[in-house]
Amino acid sequence: MSFLLTLAWKNLSRYKRRTLITACALAFGIAMFLWMDGWLQGAARESERNIIWYESGSAKVMTTDYLEDIKSMPLKHAIQDPAAVEKALEGAGVTTTRRTVFAGEIFYGEGSMYVKVIGIDPQTDETIYRLSDTLAQGRYLETGESGVVLGEWLAQDLGITVGEEITIRTRTRYGAFQTLDLVVVGVLNSPNPVINKGTAYVPLSLADEALEMEGAVTEITLFFPEWQDPEAKVESLRERLSGFPGLTVESWKDLARDFLMIAQMKSAGSSIILFLVFIIAAVGISNTMLMAVYERVREIGMMRAMGMKDGAIRVAFLFEAGGIGLIGTLAGIVIGLVLNWYMVNYGIDFTNLMGQGQMDIGYRVTGVFRSAWHPQAFVGGFIIGVVAAMVFSFIPSSRALKMQITEALRYE
Repeated sequence: MSFLLTLAWKNLSRYKRRTLITACALAFGIAMFLWMDGWLQGAARESERNIIWYESGSAKVMTTDYLEDIKSMPLKHAIQDPAAVEKALEGAGVTTTRRTVFAGEIFYGEGSMYVKVIGIDPQTDETIYRLSDTLAQGRYLETGESGVVLGEWLAQDLGITVGEEITIRTRTRYGAFQTLDLVVVGVLNSPNPVINKGTAYVPLSLADEALEMEGAVTEITLFFPEWQDPEAKVESLRERLSGFPGLTVESWKDLARDFLMIAQMKSAGSSIILFLVFIIAAVGISNTMLMAVYERVREIGMMRAMGMKDGAIRVAFLFEAGGIGLIGTLAGIVIGLVLNWYMVNYGIDFTNLMGQGQMDIGYRVTGVFRSAWHPQAFVGGFIIGVVAAMVFSFIPSSRALKMQITEALRYE
């Protein structure tokens, strides 16, 4: 075996330029795969955090009727006794806050825009959501005031600044038209674009009175540690609420199916890149080994005439191709590490492109895109790079071994 390894190494060093060119092509493919995979992983993980911290919490309690028609935000399907629900959840290891979500149309000057309006309890809401940490202007809401906080892109689209008055037209729980005259007390610049481009927040007490909710709310948001399995946790919470017919508990994954589907589709992009690495390896290694085999046909014939087994000769070529794969893959991993390190620590700033929602790529990220470390990709890239190189050398070496020994010795 050591003889075969030595022979393979000598053949690699004999054709240094050819070996280097093929290894560089493979290194480029591996590096691009690792860079793209890390970028997609980073965007997905940051999006998940932004969904939990700013949009959905860990899970939500709502009525099944509300869930079925959640896009229209129907107030008639509300939780009638939220206090009883919260009491049933005591000791379950969750933090809760009440919210009322409804559709509204903001009027300001000569402009108007349909938005999602959320009534929140400023005290308990901060135990789950991190909205107050994203204030770009003004202040956060206070209980009982006739104030509103807007997403930054929404405020810019309407030309609204802190201190100005706006009107929100909506319908009450019983279908009557209602208008809310509110003062803009703050503007949010959230890492979640959904919050920035079409969401307004008002005090829950104001929403309760104006919408004739009579203490009912459309949802109760729950928070539990991120290390807990959301599906298992949600199932245990559903058991606790089994005495409340018509209520359901949905995890953030259930509520963000649109994002998860997009993330899965985009992650397929890294698989396409990996497939391209296979193509690079196939073309580069096959071409290199084909040239190496036909340049050494007489040498192969001589080794066979001296009694060297065909299997041993094939293994020598596999080692030679594996050496090219090893060099190229290691170089690709080093380049991938450098690119990923830069992307993890600094990222690429797309703020100018994504400002005011001008570009929507499906992720819940507003500006700076950073990568995440994904060790499995590095291990997989290494194994695939080396194995692919060896596999694609099999056909060229087999062609030479099919020749008769006498024919190989006379080959010019």
